[in-house]
Amino acid sequence: MGFKHKDIIALKDLSKDEIELLISTAENMREINSRDIKKVPTLRGKTIINLFYESSTRTRTSFEIAGKRLSADTVNITASTSSATKGETLLDTAKNLEAMKPDIVVMRHAVSGSHYFLAKRLSCSIINAGDGAHEHPSQGLLDMLTIKDRYGRLDGLKVAIVGDITHSRVARSDIAGFTMMGSRVFLAGPPTMMPPGVERLGNVTVCATMKEAIQDADVIIMLRIQQERQGKTLIPNTREYSRYYGLNPENLKWAKPGAMVMHPGPINRGVELSSYVADGANSHVLKQVENGVAVRMAMLYHVSGGTLVTE
Repeated sequence: MGFKHKDIIALKDLSKDEIELLISTAENMREINSRDIKKVPTLRGKTIINLFYESSTRTRTSFEIAGKRLSADTVNITASTSSATKGETLLDTAKNLEAMKPDIVVMRHAVSGSHYFLAKRLSCSIINAGDGAHEHPSQGLLDMLTIKDRYGRLDGLKVAIVGDITHSRVARSDIAGFTMMGSRVFLAGPPTMMPPGVERLGNVTVCATMKEAIQDADVIIMLRIQQERQGKTLIPNTREYSRYYGLNPENLKWAKPGAMVMHPGPINRGVELSSYVADGANSHVLKQVENGVAVRMAMLYHVSGGTLVTE
């Protein structure tokens, strides 16, 4: 099947077949990343602008690397170095960039829904690199790819997502993706960080305790406390949070032997994850980062409507 979307803004907007297509393409793209010369002419002549209004290490860098490995011209813009500091609106910034004829704008923004706003007004493709507490589709895709690498499937697996569900765009993309692919998703976190009506996001089970969520889990995805989006502190302190919702060698035993431990980063060591777990045999955090480049190559390729060239 072909990919018919101009933009990729949310996994909930995609079909199961389209998600499988993106993952399959990323699997093929990984071969490029293992070469001595990591470059193919697939997007030669295309221009990609990475427009980031929020801080990022993994996502921004991997989108830049992905574009360059496909031979696109990439331009990076951060809010601190743009005219946004002078009061320019998002739409004016985007319209000025569009006048320079880019093919794709990859954007991260603090406002949920900002990508839908631009997608209706710009002719170039928009890829969501994270918008507020809405979605982070590339993270959801790379999480699914990383789990598929280990188990060969997603259907029927028990996936536990633990932490600040309310403010996590990763949680929303993971819920949309995993439930669509047939995984059983269990959520746990402080009541102040569990959004009302979360079941509407997908077929999920909300657990009263962390133990209930990760008991016999195949995969445990730990989330960072989103302090920058809370507005106020929703937990007494990080020590108490870690006591009830941090993953350590003792409570990891509740999961299945060899269960995958994942985290979208950055990790707050000693809060969501103990260093022993973060650096241990169960951790797939760095594999997630590695897969992120291939997933973002696949996203750029499909919205460009190009022909896959790997020679």
